[in-house]
Amino acid sequence: MPSSSNKKYYLIAGEASGDLHGSNLIGAINQLHPGTKFRGWGGEKMETAGMQLVRHYRETAFMGFVEVIKHLPRILGFLKQAKRDIHEWKPDAVILIDYPGFNLRIAKWLHTQGIAAYYYISPQVWAWKAARVHKINKYVNEIICILPFEKAFYKKHDIDVHYVGHPLLDEIHGNQSRTPEAVLRTICLLPGSREQEISNLLPDMIAAAHKINPDKITIAGVNHIDRSLYESLTKSYSDIPIEVSYGSTYTLLSMADAAVVASGTATLETALLGVPQVVVYRGNSISYMIARKLVDLKYISLVNLILDRPAVKELIQDDCTIENIVKELKNLKSNSDRMHIDYKELRAKLGNSGASEKAAKIILTYPPS
Repeated sequence: MPSSSNKKYYLIAGEASGDLHGSNLIGAINQLHPGTKFRGWGGEKMETAGMQLVRHYRETAFMGFVEVIKHLPRILGFLKQAKRDIHEWKPDAVILIDYPGFNLRIAKWLHTQGIAAYYYISPQVWAWKAARVHKINKYVNEIICILPFEKAFYKKHDIDVHYVGHPLLDEIHGNQSRTPEAVLRTICLLPGSREQEISNLLPDMIAAAHKINPDKITIAGVNHIDRSLYESLTKSYSDIPIEVSYGSTYTLLSMADAAVVASGTATLETALLGVPQVVVYRGNSISYMIARKLVDLKYISLVNLILDRPAVKELIQDDCTIENIVKELKNLKSNSDRMHIDYKELRAKLGNSGASEKAAKIILTYPPS
């Protein structure tokens, strides 16, 4: 490969995890091709890595069907802005990072414009109708997957994809498995990265952790959310120290005996750090009913999806109550040995590290024709 490049890549990520993985991909591409230019949508991590940030994901992250409909004019405005910006900047290719509701629409438009697209962190088409599988194949030049079962899934549909392993393995080194003591001294709460899910889940997460009576409760806060939200939800508790720490999730987890985690990438991060966890999810009731009709999944957490069994307890929708969270936190003390065995198998299934570099090489090796 040449040592330098004048290539231009436009990236679109719509969530905190996409921002993290996008930033590492930018770094990997720059290592292989110094001088590459980047512009796009994401967050502060991608910006720090060298991307000219057009719009932050905090403005574009909507969760659930009802929420999307409610904000549809705004979302359509974002789509229009992204298309216009791509057209004016004239990148060599666009790199789409997860965020399927938005990015699949962009992919379709790119196809009509003759602009090459790479999909890094393939959307979860395996959970949806088969038509989506063929749409992504039609609109995208190369599909790059990070979950071990995705390559076989696409192969069933006669679609060749690249599997690079999970980029979190580059972030989290070693599995520091530990067994909770008779008393859960520190409980870590990971309520998600969207204001909507934090407001919805964190009050019950705090109430449940408080009932366990630990020495300390820690909360993984995110920098782009107004800190007054966390303060308003924690101010009524004074008998147990509650620490909200921003941008230091791995440090908090490394000191925790157990965690309550909102469904998403954080469930995998918690598992890779060896922390026993309870997974929670609760969304708008109408959105949830629609999703149940459209999505065919046995599990919602990445841990259980990858292992294809209920290694961690999932409390979904009506089951996500303070009482049930308390019950499952107490159960962690007797189930933690089994969970750690599952965690080791999970790490083995994810394979080796180096996903960002592998993805960068694919993007640079399969240039748009």
